[in-house]
Amino acid sequence: MNSLIENAVNSKVDVLLASQSPRRQELLAQIGVRYAVVKVAVPEEHQDGESPESYVQRLALAKSSAGSVLRPELPVLGADTVVVIGDEILEKPRDRAAALAMLARLSDRTHRVLTGIAVCQNERQLSQVVETLVRFRPIAPAEAALYWDTGEPADKAGGYGIQGLGAVFVEHLSGSYSNVVGLPLAQTAQIFREFGVPVWTERHA
Repeated sequence: MNSLIENAVNSKVDVLLASQSPRRQELLAQIGVRYAVVKVAVPEEHQDGESPESYVQRLALAKSSAGSVLRPELPVLGADTVVVIGDEILEKPRDRAAALAMLARLSDRTHRVLTGIAVCQNERQLSQVVETLVRFRPIAPAEAALYWDTGEPADKAGGYGIQGLGAVFVEHLSGSYSNVVGLPLAQTAQIFREFGVPVWTERHA
C-alpha cells in the first residue's frame, strides 16, 4: 500500500490531495483541512485547440479522478495552475533561458492566472476554474537574471512565485491571491462543503 495512503487510513483525514505541491499543502492547512497526499501520474500536455480554461479543468479532473480510484470513499482534490499571457500558456520554465523569456513577456503587462480545481468521490465530480488578473511592473533583464539565480522560479508556473521573492514584481492584483499561489481557497472551501469536508469555520461553529 502506498505509504501516503496508509497514513490516510491510519489517521483522521477528511480529504486526499492529488498534488505534491508544498504550496497547496500549506494552503489546505491554512484553512484547517485535515488531508493526506496521494501520488498520481497525469501527463500535463496541452491539446491542440484546447483553451487554457479547458486545459486546467481537464487536468484537475484527471488528477482527482486518478486519486479517487485509489480511495473512492474519500473526497480527492485535484488542481492545476497556469499563467496565461495573451493566448500563450506559461507553465514551469524548463531552463534559465525559458524563465528569463517568461519574465520578459510578463514585464509591464497584465496576465491571467488560471487554476482548475476538482473534487471527486465515487461517481460524483465537481470542478471550477478560477481566474486572477496580475499586473507586473517593468522588470529589467538584470533583475530577471538575479531572480533566476535565487532558484525560486524553477518550479513555478510562469516562472515566478507571488508568495516569495517574486512579490516585488507585482504592481496590482484583481481576484484571489491564493489562486496565484496555487489554490483559490474560497472556491475550494465551497466545493468542500458540497462533499461534507469541513474547514476551520465549521470546526469552530
